[in-house]
Amino acid sequence: MTEITVHNGSLPPAVERFVVAWGEMGEIWGVNRSVSQIHALLYVSDRPLSAEEIADKLKLARSNVSTSLRELMSWSLIRRVSALGDRRDFYEAEADVFEMVRRIAANRKTREIDPAIAALRQCIAAAEGDARVSGEVRKRFHAMLDFTEGVARSFDEVLQLPTPVLAKLIKMGGAVARFAGLTAGRRSKRGPPSA
Repeated sequence: MTEITVHNGSLPPAVERFVVAWGEMGEIWGVNRSVSQIHALLYVSDRPLSAEEIADKLKLARSNVSTSLRELMSWSLIRRVSALGDRRDFYEAEADVFEMVRRIAANRKTREIDPAIAALRQCIAAAEGDARVSGEVRKRFHAMLDFTEGVARSFDEVLQLPTPVLAKLIKMGGAVARFAGLTAGRRSKRGPPSA
């Protein structure tokens, strides 16, 4: 991949690189590039910024900034703050990376996993009274629902872990799989762990 960076002069190169990269990653994750770039800028800013400052630093239209700020606030990734003697609104990002990821994950679950579960339940209900739907199809609906509900439960459990516990689990990495008797996604030769 060829990296093109246009230094606008108002951001240090490292910050500019982070903002551009976060914007590109956001697009891969299905988030508007401007929304992701504004989030990145606020995340690395050591002070709250006004919408005008954001628009100036990122060379974005003020209307685009306003829309993007509303989107970020709906995800609880940023908050509006006031400054004494200034009528403008300022914005700051959640700086705790674990809390930020929790909020992103919770919102993704609400917007993606929960509707999938609802749709699968509707499919199962519709299949119940339809003789044209084979037993195999019903079985696949139930398998998909069981899997998706399991993912949702696991998601909820992980999101509720205290930050120190979650940080330890992340640092352990593959040790968790080895502890469970799994390596590289496969069962070890010893067989499944005993319950």
